[in-house]
Amino acid sequence: MSEKIVAVVGSGYMGGGIAQVLALSGATVKIADISAEIAQSNYDRLIEESKQFVADGLFPAGATETLQANLSPAASIEEAVADADFIEEAVPEKIEIKHATLARISKAARPDAIIGSNTSTILIGKLAEAVVHPERFLGVHFSNPAPFIPGVELIPHAGTDEAILPTVESIVQATGKQTARIKDATGFVLNRLQYALFHEATQLVDSGIASPEDIDTIVRTTFGFRLPFFGPFAIADMAGLDVYAFCYASLQTEFPERFATPPILQNLVDAGKLGTKTGAGFLDVPADRTPELIAYRNKAYVAMQKLIDELGPAPIA
Repeated sequence: MSEKIVAVVGSGYMGGGIAQVLALSGATVKIADISAEIAQSNYDRLIEESKQFVADGLFPAGATETLQANLSPAASIEEAVADADFIEEAVPEKIEIKHATLARISKAARPDAIIGSNTSTILIGKLAEAVVHPERFLGVHFSNPAPFIPGVELIPHAGTDEAILPTVESIVQATGKQTARIKDATGFVLNRLQYALFHEATQLVDSGIASPEDIDTIVRTTFGFRLPFFGPFAIADMAGLDVYAFCYASLQTEFPERFATPPILQNLVDAGKLGTKTGAGFLDVPADRTPELIAYRNKAYVAMQKLIDELGPAPIA
């Protein structure tokens, strides 16, 4: 990454964290904000913050010195993006602010620069309306806190040149993060799933079925406990897709529309593809790998509990 020049426009909590990980990967990174003073102030904050992260073992030894060598504040957005190979926009989640900022960025950037937006929910195609070269624009959605959450959504819009995706993937993956390519849709994947869970949780509270505290406990200690290791399709395959179909049928006795059996699930069950026990399901894990998979699962869950015990409870209550 040492040959890459990167600009991050919007140097607050999210943009600053993104700038940190890009600079730590070896890229030369400039941060910009609505004024040179704010960019400088946020730069100072990021340097001081990195010292604490090193002391806490969250950043590697020498991280502060790497940031001081690779990261700098710019006097303006135009100065930050002028020579950049890749530009990440991370301004507030309001389309009018993003449009105005992206217009400034694309006007001042090189024609071959790639521009990404860290938007959480706004359609990339709508944001692209403000960009001079929309074919070199896409969503690059980091999660909060950016230095420590490993997943990044890459969201091309209909006019994005697919040839730029490997370059963006290499830039992001050089930071140690994992990327997933997502089609342009409101909320993308992360927030569609996150808000679906939150919506159902609020329904349970409103119905008096459980308190927020008890719901959080259930999520953390049951299916949420699995999620660092397996996504929903792997979990379903291991549980058995026929079991999932039976559970949907039970849920439908009270919520026939909200929990209608997904056609994609029913089609697999009807075809006898029931997950790992038949060697075919959503992910088609061969049946002879099931013992290895179960052994990994059990080892992972025990290791997770040991980590939780070591860290102790979150300081919420």
